Amino acid sequence: MAPAVMAPAVMAPAVTAPSGAPAGIMAPAPSTAPRARRRPRPRGSFKRALRRAMREPFTRHAWQQVFYVILSLLVAIPLFVFTAVATTVGLAASVSFAGLPLLAAVLRAFRRLGAIFRRLAGRPPWPKIEEPPPPPPRARPGIAGWLRSSLTDPVSWRACGYLLLKLPIALIGLIGVIYMVAWGVGYSLFPLWWQLIHQLAVHGDPVQVPGWAAWWPPNPVLVATEIHSFALSFALIPAGLSTLLWAPLIVSGANELDRRLAARLLGPPLTQRVRDLEQTRASAVDDSAARLRRIERDLHDGAQAQMVAVAMKLGLAREKLGGAVTGTAEGAEGAEGAPGRTVEADLARALELIDAAHRSAKEAIIELRDLARGIHPPVLDHGLGTALETLAARSGVPVEVIADLPERPSAAIETIAYFCAAELLANVAKHSGARHATLEAVHVPGLLRLRVTDDGRGGIKVEPRGGLAGLVERLRTVDGTLEISSPRGGPSAVTIELPSRA
Repeated sequence: MAPAVMAPAVMAPAVTAPSGAPAGIMAPAPSTAPRARRRPRPRGSFKRALRRAMREPFTRHAWQQVFYVILSLLVAIPLFVFTAVATTVGLAASVSFAGLPLLAAVLRAFRRLGAIFRRLAGRPPWPKIEEPPPPPPRARPGIAGWLRSSLTDPVSWRACGYLLLKLPIALIGLIGVIYMVAWGVGYSLFPLWWQLIHQLAVHGDPVQVPGWAAWWPPNPVLVATEIHSFALSFALIPAGLSTLLWAPLIVSGANELDRRLAARLLGPPLTQRVRDLEQTRASAVDDSAARLRRIERDLHDGAQAQMVAVAMKLGLAREKLGGAVTGTAEGAEGAEGAPGRTVEADLARALELIDAAHRSAKEAIIELRDLARGIHPPVLDHGLGTALETLAARSGVPVEVIADLPERPSAAIETIAYFCAAELLANVAKHSGARHATLEAVHVPGLLRLRVTDDGRGGIKVEPRGGLAGLVERLRTVDGTLEISSPRGGPSAVTIELPSRA
């Protein structure tokens, strides 16, 4: 008999988690296969990017930026003069009590000018300001109250700062416009300039540069008079094309600085922002109180009614069983026919009532359990990662969970994140038509980011009184944000960001 040949056992390589991987998540085994080659860039991508960059200075957006710089400069010059003179005169006159009304009137004028700029915000070419408007000035009775409210109004003083700083920012943007027009357009068309200037010089009409422009050595006209070769004039075309690429950045940067400065100085003061935060926290408290009232109402109208029905049915069953016992005792002394049937019917009815009571009790227990989970899911006691995996396992769509939670956020944040993930996964299963979804949870110091992506039909948007609208209100209580990226046809991605601590 031939000896049995044993196949050599193949030892699977040990899989170890990398040092940066979170605990509880197994990392994939290191692969010995050659690394896949990087996908080559599509042919012509560099040319398309270059053409896009070259077209950018001539787009409508770029010329709107230039128009805003010119308009800002025309507005900033008289405003700067008025603000500087009015502030200087007002402060000088405020040394005496008679000059205080003048300074107060000047500050009120600054506030009105700031309000005008805020009303222009968002209308082309004026940039949009996202900050809410400042509160109206506090009304106080009497002339002394008017003086005090005007002189201590932080909105007026910050509007004064904006009116003074607008001119330097407009000058920076003007420098970008000058470079874009003089260098960019001038040197890009430099051979035409050279030909025109030298043709005029041949006919005895040399081009004279004005004195206010002669101080700038890179002036294209001065450069053209110093170059005597038409072929050499083509060497300056790359300088003009490169200027057309970087000069618009100066213009857009100056306009962005002006927008941020307007949002900071013409927006609400810090006290109003703190007041808004207090209102947000107050809405959180009101939301908690409303939720507790809703839970109390659900308990009263749902579980409590079920338990009352259980008590009534059990009471009826007890009476029937008591009557059945009495009938059985009397039937033992009388005839055996009718009393026996009555006892049997009563016992059957009692069993039906007991079965109904049992079902009602089980339904009440399930409802109470759901209500308890709505208050605080017990699975969160084991951490947010475990809770998210449980949600993914219950989902009707296959869900991949990617969790990187080196430390736990506060309990309130975990609860909000859990309910947000439950709502998003429920929406994926009900409305998206997706075949696969991914649930990501990443916690970095100070921030918890939750993202749900799916390959469904897309088109997600926040509807009034919808589930996502409820999530926005829930997130607003802790200054969280919700961002949706869901084009028609998919894929969809909903990102939620929460602070680590409520």
